[in-house]
Amino acid sequence: MSLQVEKLEKNMAKLTIEVSAEDLDKAMQNAYQKQKGKISIPGFRKGKAPRKMIEQMYGKGIFLEDAANALIPEHYSKALDECELEIVSQPEIDVVQAEPGKAFIFTAEVAVKPEVTLGEYKGLEVPKTETEVTEEEVEEEIKKELEKNSRTVAVEDRAAAKDDTVTIDFEGFVDGVAFEGGKGSDYPLVLGSNTFIPGFEDQLVGANAGDHVEVKVTFPAEYQAAELAGKDAVFQCDVKKIETKEVPELDDDFAKDVSEFDTVAEYREDVKKNLTEKKEKEALQAKEDAAVEKAVENAQMDIPEAMINTQARQMLDDFARRMQSQGLSMEQYFQFTGQTADKMLEDMKPQALKRIQTRLVLEKIAEAENIQPGEEEVDAEIAKMAEAYKMEADKLKELLGEAELGQMKKDMAVQKAVTVIAEAAKEV
Repeated sequence: MSLQVEKLEKNMAKLTIEVSAEDLDKAMQNAYQKQKGKISIPGFRKGKAPRKMIEQMYGKGIFLEDAANALIPEHYSKALDECELEIVSQPEIDVVQAEPGKAFIFTAEVAVKPEVTLGEYKGLEVPKTETEVTEEEVEEEIKKELEKNSRTVAVEDRAAAKDDTVTIDFEGFVDGVAFEGGKGSDYPLVLGSNTFIPGFEDQLVGANAGDHVEVKVTFPAEYQAAELAGKDAVFQCDVKKIETKEVPELDDDFAKDVSEFDTVAEYREDVKKNLTEKKEKEALQAKEDAAVEKAVENAQMDIPEAMINTQARQMLDDFARRMQSQGLSMEQYFQFTGQTADKMLEDMKPQALKRIQTRLVLEKIAEAENIQPGEEEVDAEIAKMAEAYKMEADKLKELLGEAELGQMKKDMAVQKAVTVIAEAAKEV
């Protein structure tokens, strides 16, 4: 394999990768071995036809596509190891030459890590955050605790009201025809949660358990399923049960149940203490965020679009995994919200750009300040990770490869850089 690297504008680069004709032929031979059992040639049993005979009948390029699909990832990976660039995007692949008997040539256009020119990052002025806790905030926190300790009870003596949970079977129809994804059974719906299409939940308020309700709605004009966008729909709903929350009384018994204290007065003081600690942590976080944001504003860098696209795609993948962990596929999420993957990616780009800029600036500050975590700090971090994974720290350290360990040290250095900036910042 041979590699040529061409630096382009705006922190982009083109890798031209040439694979020998011999390696191309080997890849085509491997493709032949995998496919021959599926190809029929008159006069030969399936899987027994010679490669040359198949190529004569179907053309010399019959195995070329599979060969290329095998060669590209293999040799692109080798090119990454060989070139000295720090690649920060997925490659845009273009096949230049793919002919049997000739070298296989393809290009990969990639974004490279941008250089950062730091501006002022110490002594930055940031807003002062108030940490005093008010009585209203204490009452609100206690109210949350009361609601958290509420119990769900069946409603039998009244109709459904806002904030009740109704369990329904439903099926949706457009022009009298049921549509895909519009049916559900035993679905718990909190009235007023705005989970369903606008207007859907409002029409279930006032229904009783056992009622059949015909819900009429109009899909939003920008609804992701084009065949439903802007259409009038009718949902046939059966209300199977209604439930509500029963909130406990605030008394000494409640204080004993939810805390280590015997009286409401003691419990209230503890709530205030915890809220103060929480506010102080939030104030520190706000100071760090504001200082880092100013340091980023003062820095200069040119972020390639491909890098932003890659970051946005990673963010969408992370979101999809979170949805999956909650039992919801992205297809279902799009159906319920009217969103699309393309729109979500576009909406995520500003946040993706901010993440990239912040990371690059913090890495540069760590480099400028010669910030490196000590071995004791690294061991402490590994011990914390080992506890989370419920395994021995020494065993985890053995399992961590050089790349993972290097990334962990870089992450620790970045966090230390945040501390350096925040401690030097002035609150005004």
